[in-house]
Amino acid sequence: MNAADAPLSDLYRELVLEHKRAPRHWGTLERPTHQSHGHSPQCGDDVTLQLRVHDGRIEDLRYHGQGCAICIASASMMSEAVAGTSVEHAQALHEHFRAVLTGQREPEESTLGKLVSLAGVRRSPNRIKCALLAWHALAHALADGEVPEAASMQPPTAQVAVPEPAQ
Repeated sequence: MNAADAPLSDLYRELVLEHKRAPRHWGTLERPTHQSHGHSPQCGDDVTLQLRVHDGRIEDLRYHGQGCAICIASASMMSEAVAGTSVEHAQALHEHFRAVLTGQREPEESTLGKLVSLAGVRRSPNRIKCALLAWHALAHALADGEVPEAASMQPPTAQVAVPEPAQ
């Protein structure tokens, strides 16, 4: 790491610890419309994501589970970034974030906000899965995780395994 990377590295450590200690949107959601479950057998991270989507907007979301600091911090930052936004915005943000973490795009703070602090994870390929687990759950929940009204308190309908990052 060169001297120019130090401030971003410090920000990364600070934000990861902050979001691990006090995750935002943690818990279960009453009457979710969409939900998904993500599990990484490689490291044991396990996240269930629940959304309430109405008229193309993510009105509310909650997640729970267990995971390493990177997994929980990424889920927490994701929840802050997509709560109250349109489904289309959340999907585009997921694609952009994934592309940055897998090295397909360079970090752009103007479009990622504080999520750019997680860009350093791409230097550790085995940790990319940790940072992307909740994001993959979000994508699956929005794509095929709609919950029938009568089953809104049943187990998640969409299961997601984190794909291997492109090398």
